[in-house]
Amino acid sequence: MRLKTKSVDMVNGPLFKNMLVYTLPIIFTGLLHLLFNAADLIVIGQYCGGLPFAAMGSTGSLINLIVNLFMGLSVGVSVVVAQGIGAGDKDTVRNAVHTAFPLAAAGGAVLTFVGIFGAKYFLTLMGTPPEVLELAAVYMRIFFSGIIPILIFNFGAAILRAAGDTKSPFLYLTLAGALNVALNLIFVIFFRMDVDGVALATILTQALAAFLVVRALVRRSDVCRLFIKEMKFHRSEAIRIMKIGLPAGMQGTIFSASNVIIQSGVNSFGDIAIAGNAAAANIEGFVYVSMNAFYQTAMNFIGQNVGAGKKDRVGKVLAGSLSLVAATGLAMGVGAFIFAKPLLSIYISGSSEAISYGLTRMTYICAVYFLCGMMDVMTGAIRGMGSSLAPMFIAVIGVCGVRLTWIYTVFKNPAYHSPGSLYVSYPVSWSATLIVQLIFYIIIKKRLYKKMDTGKLKIADNALSAV
Repeated sequence: MRLKTKSVDMVNGPLFKNMLVYTLPIIFTGLLHLLFNAADLIVIGQYCGGLPFAAMGSTGSLINLIVNLFMGLSVGVSVVVAQGIGAGDKDTVRNAVHTAFPLAAAGGAVLTFVGIFGAKYFLTLMGTPPEVLELAAVYMRIFFSGIIPILIFNFGAAILRAAGDTKSPFLYLTLAGALNVALNLIFVIFFRMDVDGVALATILTQALAAFLVVRALVRRSDVCRLFIKEMKFHRSEAIRIMKIGLPAGMQGTIFSASNVIIQSGVNSFGDIAIAGNAAAANIEGFVYVSMNAFYQTAMNFIGQNVGAGKKDRVGKVLAGSLSLVAATGLAMGVGAFIFAKPLLSIYISGSSEAISYGLTRMTYICAVYFLCGMMDVMTGAIRGMGSSLAPMFIAVIGVCGVRLTWIYTVFKNPAYHSPGSLYVSYPVSWSATLIVQLIFYIIIKKRLYKKMDTGKLKIADNALSAV
């Protein structure tokens, strides 16, 4: 059974063209997601004032810290499905699809408990200013009450993308996001709500996105079709998903932990600095999600080609992904820096000091942001080859090690206790990590190719046609 025609063929045909066709919807999906998140902040900033805005801004890094461990499992789902499709292993693909959603539900249940009951405690640990603490806790509690649909959407989207379909998640997020903006305005303007209204709009629209992605998988006619009654944990696939997904999630959690520490440093400068940092981070997010799309492209293209035994395409996928992500990061990062002040003014009204804090952050990050994109692509390539522990350890050493060392040495020195000194830890950590990743990629690729040549890695001929 062939994959549906709207799915991109990752192992045959023109590689560069197919990579672009595959990646563009992911970029648009990420940009739309951030536009709708930006709408949350803009509505709060324009209609509710600085404290609610700062409260929402103070929760981002903490939410990512808590959620990323389970979000990483969707990476495991994506790699297992992609390699199964490439190898023509129908049983693996079917079992992974039907294991994914019980994993999402179980992880979501844990996160719901942790997020609702631990919100205020974690925010206090971060040094969140008292004037925004209660509002931030309210936002987090409502957000985590709807975390299960968020995980279901991400796991379902991971399956669709592994099968080559990046257009469907884009469409579903577009519909959900448009509704999110409308609900934001209704709850905030007409019902006089603030962070609680924005959080409620988020979980309602994510439930819609989750329903749409599940319906799409139920309606498929290929090996990725989902049968609701057949959902259960398949031991072998669950273990494979967790072997890849848990290290990926731990890496995300480690990244977020370092960002939480940086957020704590920002918190030390007060609520105005928090607001400026939140606005700048949201603008930078548009650059990041555009670059991160190439991470997913590298991971899934390499995953399918490894499964299909097409060694010659693996290096070409990486080279193409690195070139495209560097060009995208440079163009968007420099553009964001040039137009930083008017962009920040969209989020922040009536506070030139907050805008100044935002400009400081963007000065240190935007122009060199492409290094972060290249680092992520290398991570995707290594995971696509089936190795997930190596990127995790590299992240611990290269990202967190550098950032934490910097924060607890240079930044702690009163002479360098400034926002600029805090933000410079980002590009330093990206550069160090990228160098180590290149070395590990070469080592892992040689071992993988040796297994292919000696027949120790199972390969299926004409894999896509067999699925």
